[in-house]
Amino acid sequence: MRHNKKFNHLGRTASHRSAMLSNMACSLIKHKRITTTVAKAKALKKFVEPLITKSKEDTTNSRRVVFSNLQDKIAVTELFKEISVKIADRPGGYTRIIKTGNRLGDNAEMCFIELVDYNENMAKEKVAKKATRTRRSKKSTEAAAPVAVEAPATEEAPKAEEPKAESAE
Repeated sequence: MRHNKKFNHLGRTASHRSAMLSNMACSLIKHKRITTTVAKAKALKKFVEPLITKSKEDTTNSRRVVFSNLQDKIAVTELFKEISVKIADRPGGYTRIIKTGNRLGDNAEMCFIELVDYNENMAKEKVAKKATRTRRSKKSTEAAAPVAVEAPATEEAPKAEEPKAESAE
């Protein structure tokens, strides 16, 4: 029986699996988005998110821990210099998995996994949704309308008087 054994082995030996996840994590860090199967993406998410959290603290020890998992100097440098700065205020959830359908050859479920802060399209949609929120109460809009009309009229009046004073002198 396999009670409490939730680890997905992905049909590979331990060394093959760790090398594959390391390579996929390096590709994700370098390219910000990769296409893979859903099972590999879920395994990669569990592998790479603790490394991204570790990169928030730029110390020698955290760099060594991340390098021992990734084995790629360029990926480690990019993770600590660019990605950690961009995700500094995010408390977690650095990656997003979006399913794209099934692969033609073997009908495997495909998806792409991406770093959340590097997708401008998703970020713009969130900002747009927050900006379009309006109140439906008529009282608040009627009360605000005269204030908005009066404020520019008071600012324009002194400007109109100043040129007359200059021309009179």
